[in-house]
Amino acid sequence: MEIDAAAARWAETWARAWPAKDLESIVALYADTALYRSQPFRGAREGREGVRAYLQENFGVEEQVECWFGKPTVSGERAAVEWWGTWVEEGERMSLAGATVLRFREDGLVVDHRDYWNQDGERRPPYPGW
Repeated sequence: MEIDAAAARWAETWARAWPAKDLESIVALYADTALYRSQPFRGAREGREGVRAYLQENFGVEEQVECWFGKPTVSGERAAVEWWGTWVEEGERMSLAGATVLRFREDGLVVDHRDYWNQDGERRPPYPGW
């Protein structure tokens, strides 16, 4: 699979599946050996089970999710995707804006996922022109 297509599929799946809490559609994007880092200073979750566990923990507390994903920027076997999400968590409003750096196998599955993001205590949609 071409990396451009794999990265676009990743962004499209996340954009649809995150608000729907469809974790299995997201888990299917990752290889059994994938490493998933949700923050640079946290340890990696390993494999599809690690991705599933992370998503279950987070999807379980997120309500009213809205999200937006930019067009992936691809170089070799890697892609970067800018994203923006807003939701309510335990009664608190939240917004995260960030980017994910991905590395793909030849079959288009993610083998390395690294998130970098900033958080705000308000529900904010992306700024004009985002």
